Amino acid sequence: MKKIKLTDNALTVLTKRDYLKRDKDGRVTETPEQMFRRVSQAIAAAEKPYGGVKAVKDWAAKFYDAMSNLEFLPNSPTLMHAGTKFNQLSACFVLPLEDNLASIFKTMEEAATIARTGGGVGIPLSNLRARGTKVKSTGGVTSGPISFLQLFNQMANVINEGSSRRVAMMAVMNVHHPDIMDFIFAKGVEEEIKNFNISVGATDVFMKAVLANKDYELRSPGHTPGELGEVVKKISARRVMDMITFQAWKTADPGMVFLDRMNQQSPVNHLGLIETTNPCGEQPLLAYESCNLGSINLAKCLNVKGINWEKTEALVRLGVRFLDDVIDICSYPLPEIDAMSKKTRKIGLGVMGLADLLVLLKIPYASNEALKLSERLAKFIQNIARDESKSLAQVRGSFPAFKGSLWDRQGFKAMRNSTVNTVAPTGTISIIANCSSGIEPLFALTYVRKNILDVNNTELIEVNQKFEKTAKENQFYSKELMRQVSVSGGIDGLPGVPKDIKEIFKVSHEIGWDGHVKMQAAWQKYIDAAVSKTINLVSSATPDDIREAYLLAYETGCKGITVYRDGSKTKQVLNVGLGIIRQPIIDDQRKWVGNGHREEELCPECGGELTFKEGCANCLACGYSRCLIS
Repeated sequence: MKKIKLTDNALTVLTKRDYLKRDKDGRVTETPEQMFRRVSQAIAAAEKPYGGVKAVKDWAAKFYDAMSNLEFLPNSPTLMHAGTKFNQLSACFVLPLEDNLASIFKTMEEAATIARTGGGVGIPLSNLRARGTKVKSTGGVTSGPISFLQLFNQMANVINEGSSRRVAMMAVMNVHHPDIMDFIFAKGVEEEIKNFNISVGATDVFMKAVLANKDYELRSPGHTPGELGEVVKKISARRVMDMITFQAWKTADPGMVFLDRMNQQSPVNHLGLIETTNPCGEQPLLAYESCNLGSINLAKCLNVKGINWEKTEALVRLGVRFLDDVIDICSYPLPEIDAMSKKTRKIGLGVMGLADLLVLLKIPYASNEALKLSERLAKFIQNIARDESKSLAQVRGSFPAFKGSLWDRQGFKAMRNSTVNTVAPTGTISIIANCSSGIEPLFALTYVRKNILDVNNTELIEVNQKFEKTAKENQFYSKELMRQVSVSGGIDGLPGVPKDIKEIFKVSHEIGWDGHVKMQAAWQKYIDAAVSKTINLVSSATPDDIREAYLLAYETGCKGITVYRDGSKTKQVLNVGLGIIRQPIIDDQRKWVGNGHREEELCPECGGELTFKEGCANCLACGYSRCLIS
């Protein structure tokens, strides 16, 4: 078996984060090559009903080649669990929540079951009556949605105590709910509701009222989940938006999802309303739906002429087939999820390595050229993915809910999957693939590598390989320059670096918030589901900047938005430029340094610092991620 070329960091992630199988004593018993072989053979088993043993063998080989060459990787649960007794391969789930105790505690039990299998859960709060509403059966009053949000958070705390993977959850409340102000400030208290991302579910009515500076209606929940009931009162839409953006400026929560857009563009809106998303926001799902995800490495899709479109097409077709096979192989945590996942057969093929691709093509990330290329890539991937799904449907049949779906209404004859593409977090699998994360820009140009077994406690500055190569080729490389980069994080203000190279190697905090939003919108234009991305802002950004970012996201067609302003977390450690705080980390690992973008917490597993990207907190040292899919 050919040995796969992996970086030391990739090997550490695979070993420390339980991607490789272990024996009963916790010793690793699997090599990376064996892991990819295990996964490829397990997933290819789904090919047997359509092509027999030969098809299984052929596709197992093709899946192995794509993964071992780091050209395509599925989400982490698939890498970890495929071919094992614990065969839960999905990480995105949404559960219903209705306005009665039986439903609330049923959902809590189901969420706990999913969390124990390593899945993240999205929960809608909009159907729960407002705090203080009279209860006819008891004569008392309701405690309101936030009290139950706190209860779910405590459940997650209990699960976390006995788990190696932290529970990730999403709560969404419709902006018309009478308790929306309580929800906006729900995470204002330090450490409260820490297991949840929260997002306001904005409607077109609300957004238009914000733009027109008019009042809008707060309405009690309707009798049908997701629908609005009677009017409670009217309040200023702009005042509510100001509170949302102020709190996001202060704490990075809440985000915003655009519910009407999600439902209008949902290919299975004949089945019901989307009320929430998965924890990172890239999968708007119906109750009991799940989605399995995978990403192609764009940095591997180049040749001497530029983008290798033929290779990209082959990887997209392989990725769609792989993810469709996962649906049939997966052991789902609940029978309702099994049924719904196979009814709509949603898959999410995404990308990673965009920043690397742009660097190799010498295109600045925030340039119009980069935006145009991103649109072209997204459109190409979507078209090929849909074509492959149609081809699979001709052999395997359409997803069972096809009749009445958007595809059916638009005149399509067949479609195997109701959705085919997304942009999901790739924080961990991008470390394995040694590429940049998702569609995010480069996050840093320097890292500190440290081995705690070294008695001299030696730290070595490790520079982005592409930047170091460029510096040497253009004859401006020096050790002193590398030291300066390690302090500043970027090269924007450093002398001696050509202007065009500064533009190409801009890191996240050097790119304006509008550049981030426009890149997200460029991809969203040709994405069936949604895009997980963080809009990074400098510490001097104002609440007005964040409001403008939210409005731009709405106006440019995004389905949601997550922001992070440097310094917006109370636990944030010292910024680079004021000094570098180094924490002990596990042996032979890399820690991000010098970005000017220090996060609010240290990694709970290695002591490294967390970074915000792709709508998720990640550790570049050990691969820890709050987003379980990545």
